Amino acid sequence: MHKLHGTGVALVTPFDSKGNIDFDGLTNLLKFTAEKGVDYYVVQGTTGESATISAKDKAEILKYTKQNNPHQLPIVYGIGGNNTEEVIKTIKSTDLDGVEAILSVSPYYNKPSQEGIYQHYIAIADASPVPVILYNVPGRTGSNISASTSLRLAKHKNIIGVKEASGNLEQAMLISRDKPEDFMLISGDDMLTVPLYAIGSVGVISVLANGFADIFKEMKDAAFANDYKKAAAAAFQLLEINPLMYSESNPVGIKQVLKEFGVCDNFVRLPLVSASEDLQAQISKAMHQMKAGLSAI
Repeated sequence: MHKLHGTGVALVTPFDSKGNIDFDGLTNLLKFTAEKGVDYYVVQGTTGESATISAKDKAEILKYTKQNNPHQLPIVYGIGGNNTEEVIKTIKSTDLDGVEAILSVSPYYNKPSQEGIYQHYIAIADASPVPVILYNVPGRTGSNISASTSLRLAKHKNIIGVKEASGNLEQAMLISRDKPEDFMLISGDDMLTVPLYAIGSVGVISVLANGFADIFKEMKDAAFANDYKKAAAAAFQLLEINPLMYSESNPVGIKQVLKEFGVCDNFVRLPLVSASEDLQAQISKAMHQMKAGLSAI
């Protein structure tokens, strides 16, 4: 699965002012991120507001992305949930032709035991016609996939990696040390991308890459060349803007960034609301500072 090494962008879903999917905006986004250097698209992850998008619209977004993929980049598709049976039904009813893998979030709200998480993923992996990437994001799910559980699951032939967004470097190190050679450790936290590259990660699935894929390409190229000083310098450019992406919840911040770039508007669906005037001002200031810093180099 070397085609899933590097930067995967967790694509936002552009909307118009009435909350309808803005396919022109999606076209712009696919082109914008590809030209800035992403390696693959992640469709309908958390950043895509998957929780408030119907099954019909999700299918349409996936189909549209397949048909409007300017650089023929690999596609990873988000299918997850806290009802194992429904996740499997969704997998079986989804056209996964042209999809490299599914990204499946750990069950949320139920707060299952580690054995429950393990059995959930085994059932999904057995049913899926394409490989499965685990998604560990305790801040959203309310439970953690432990390193030992990830390593147990890594033995399944159809489970090929984990998007590790626990923010726990020690946990990531345990996975990296003990995993099968071909099992992918993927950063799920933009600002931990370089540290995780340093311990054996193959890349990142990124929120900020919607707007700043070129910076993630710098990180990747430097890390793969073992130039971690250069990789860190690239990452440092994001230190001011990163916390603004989450101060009013994701993807509110990154959609405001994309509006600043002229890619798409900043509309989100309730219960999220678009960036406040204060956040808009902070993001605009941070982006101008980034441009000024790059101009000075």
